[in-house]
Amino acid sequence: MPVPLYQAKADFFRTLGHPVRIQVLELLRQGPRPVRDLLNEIEVEASSLSQQLAVLRRAGIVSATRDGATVVYELSSPDVAHLLIDARRILTDMLADQGELLAELRAEGRAVG
Repeated sequence: MPVPLYQAKADFFRTLGHPVRIQVLELLRQGPRPVRDLLNEIEVEASSLSQQLAVLRRAGIVSATRDGATVVYELSSPDVAHLLIDARRILTDMLADQGELLAELRAEGRAVG
């Protein structure tokens, strides 16, 4: 029995729901990177990074190629980079709206006080 689309989407977003995975994807958005470069940029143990990369690889979000002893990761689709950009834009808009609400609350508080 096929998985309903809403379940597949939920599973996809759950896969993205870890800060280290998002850091990896943000770095890979700039282009392919060897694991050693990812380790230098993300403050996490090598075993933890390896585990998170495996989750992303199993989900098909990233792919890995071996160049001798070096493993290089890259986004499996440019759509992943677009998703990260869209998420940034959505968060920016949400925070701007919250900032406007905060300003209104502060103004209201000054008027009352």
